[in-house]
Amino acid sequence: MNTPPRHDDDHAVIIANTVDWLEKAVIGLNLCPFAKAVHVKKQIRYVVCDSSNPEDLLAMLMDELQTLADSSPEQIDTTLLIHPYTLNDFLDYNEFLDVADAAVEDMHLAGELQVASFHPHYQFAETFEDDISNFTNRSPYPTLHLLREDSIERAVEAFPEASEIFDKNIATLEKLGLDGWEKLGIAKAGSDGK
Repeated sequence: MNTPPRHDDDHAVIIANTVDWLEKAVIGLNLCPFAKAVHVKKQIRYVVCDSSNPEDLLAMLMDELQTLADSSPEQIDTTLLIHPYTLNDFLDYNEFLDVADAAVEDMHLAGELQVASFHPHYQFAETFEDDISNFTNRSPYPTLHLLREDSIERAVEAFPEASEIFDKNIATLEKLGLDGWEKLGIAKAGSDGK
């Protein structure tokens, strides 16, 4: 495994920065109305991949998919697999998402689990890099979000306007603007030496 030496302190900072982003942006701006409940109940598993090698990340992703599949939702409802040292280029990361989806299929977990994506340089197709709409999926570090299909279905039932979330998020961020986003004070990858 191509793994540089890391310390538990590194993981603590990386996870703390991710939780800060979750609380200030995802929950604070209500970008995902389903996130608050699992956060409050401590049902989010945070895992840091130390490797800079995509093959190692894939192996860890498969381990985490299996862990999530084998766990009860009350224990772990969702997992954030944070990988600060690999796939920092968004185009490489975006290509890896096909590999992640194939892993879900290969493990016969399609229909049970899915992988969502967050990245510090996230960019939707046909947008400019600094378009505020991209910030709906911008996180401090490259992150794979492992979700349960059942949890998504329950959340959608509880939130009938779920199909409007994306448009509402864009409107929220357009109102906030880049200056408003900066004022949230969300950590950026590399800002603390990590």
